[in-house]
Amino acid sequence: MTAPARPLPESGAHGDALDSNLWPLTDRFLERLQAARGASEHTVRAYGRDLSDLVGFLAQRGVTEPRSVTPRALRAWLGDLNDRELSKATIQRRLSAARTFLKELVLEGLLDANPALGLRQRRSSRHLPGVLSIEEVERILLAPDPTTIQGLRDRAILEVMYSAGTRASETVGLDRGSLDLGRGVARVLGKGRKERLVAIGRFAVSALNDYLSDPKRPKPLTAAGDAIFLSRTGTRLTTRSLENIVARHVSAAGVHRKATPHTLRHSFATHLLDRGADLRSVQELLGHENLVTTQIYTHVSVKRLAEIYEKSHPRA
Repeated sequence: MTAPARPLPESGAHGDALDSNLWPLTDRFLERLQAARGASEHTVRAYGRDLSDLVGFLAQRGVTEPRSVTPRALRAWLGDLNDRELSKATIQRRLSAARTFLKELVLEGLLDANPALGLRQRRSSRHLPGVLSIEEVERILLAPDPTTIQGLRDRAILEVMYSAGTRASETVGLDRGSLDLGRGVARVLGKGRKERLVAIGRFAVSALNDYLSDPKRPKPLTAAGDAIFLSRTGTRLTTRSLENIVARHVSAAGVHRKATPHTLRHSFATHLLDRGADLRSVQELLGHENLVTTQIYTHVSVKRLAEIYEKSHPRA
């Protein structure tokens, strides 16, 4: 397997990447991450960017060997990240990537101990996810033009994401063989390449049938495999294309705030909880490993209930 391409450090962060014996070690780490651990392409790219930033910073300061990486050098890197006013979440992610990479070097015998273990990880504040109202979602779902093949495709995409709560990568990764429209279920490949079944509601089933049965649907190229959602040229849609599709129809629906594929997923979860679904079921539908991750949606629901109470109760 070819090692993933190494991203350069961020523009203006610390100049061009310098020679360092850590570069081939990061390439090997990324290759193993993809091959042995089944990490997604998105995850590998994110690790690559974070480790590129680290190794470039260290190389500029003459730290080019594994055993030269010290807690002091890593603290200087964290200070530089803070000076660049990166978000807490970004700094946390980069420190986590450094810890994982340096742990691998310890296991390979290239380091005696992980120099990142003693560093304090900055805790990111948990922001409540953006959630659309049911009325806003319905306007977005009706925005695509059903008289065109792209409109049929886009309506099917939007219906599936809101019906099943799928991530962007899971949506574009759907194949014909993963659908059972008769039973109203689909098999998706989530984070860590873990499969799960999701529910496809009757509106989404109808939209999928309309799109898949239309003779104007592009013929998939060989590289697209059995992909459901295709570009005009027959290639599998990318997550970036999906983001653009959602943004276009959000605007067309007259929803005057930012909404992304993940916003539809957030809205799916919150609307389920608002209508009485239990947290464990929503956890399964979202594919969350940890219930704590799902619990943030209960805060959203409680917040909305409080707003309704404040507006409606005579003695609130």
